[in-house]
Amino acid sequence: MTYGRTSVVVVLHVSANTVDQTRHEKEKHFLTADGKEESFPSLMDPPSLELSVVVPSYNEELRLPVMMDEAMEYLEKRQKENPSFTYEVIVVDDGSKDKTTEVAMKYTKKYGAQKVRVLTLVKNRGKGGAVRMGTLSCRGRLILMADADGATKFADIEKVEEGLESIDEKPDNMAISCGSRAHLEKESVAQRSLFRTFLMYGFHFLVWFFCVRGIKDTQCGFKLFTREAALKTFSSLHVERWAFDVELLFIAQCFEIPVVEVAVNWTEIEGSKLVPFWSWLQMGRDLVLIRLRYLTGAWRLESERKTQ
Repeated sequence: MTYGRTSVVVVLHVSANTVDQTRHEKEKHFLTADGKEESFPSLMDPPSLELSVVVPSYNEELRLPVMMDEAMEYLEKRQKENPSFTYEVIVVDDGSKDKTTEVAMKYTKKYGAQKVRVLTLVKNRGKGGAVRMGTLSCRGRLILMADADGATKFADIEKVEEGLESIDEKPDNMAISCGSRAHLEKESVAQRSLFRTFLMYGFHFLVWFFCVRGIKDTQCGFKLFTREAALKTFSSLHVERWAFDVELLFIAQCFEIPVVEVAVNWTEIEGSKLVPFWSWLQMGRDLVLIRLRYLTGAWRLESERKTQ
């Protein structure tokens, strides 16, 4: 039995991937509206804006404009009503094979690079890797993760902001507010096949059993972080694919960062990159590995890992 446990630990350590947080030279810069290169800032710098919105995008040339039009209309209106409200949107092109970068750059040209910046990754890292790279380039006091498909109504940012404000005690100003679709679960079950419903409940059980308790919907791509919470959690993140949300919340709970869950509007948008069976299988495997690798010390929680 001892040899068996030792073998498992060795395998977990050997197979544990070290996340490469170094940037390719092309990923250190963004283009301004007139085509000049400027350097991205670091999450370790003091904030200079109120809000940063990170939009991970992979082959999203068709769906991105709908989301961006809605987001920019909301943000511009809010700034007009309150000039002290400052923001930026960082579209992260996760190694797309289509014209995602070109589509995103149209918004830079329209609104300026102080408001819209495009980070084009040299190779595909996965959604978690794209969110992490964008977050590490933010200037905001608050950082919102928002999906490129626009499945969540952007104005619901006010709901997650209220959730963040409802947290009375924020250790070192750290807190996270998660958008949630849990209130829509009965309706979604009625529309899903029995097999997909089985996969969904199986995934929820694995999340609860191995990693995160007290959060009904870990996977909604609409999460708001204080800058301090983003630095603390993303500095320790290892998973770069679909299960990265779970690891983020696992890390948050390990550090005792307050997390609140808030109901948001959500509509299923065609064109999802999630392949039902294989994606759920990969996520299930990742959940088990997340827990085991932290338990065996293959992965460790970092205070602040170097991010540039």
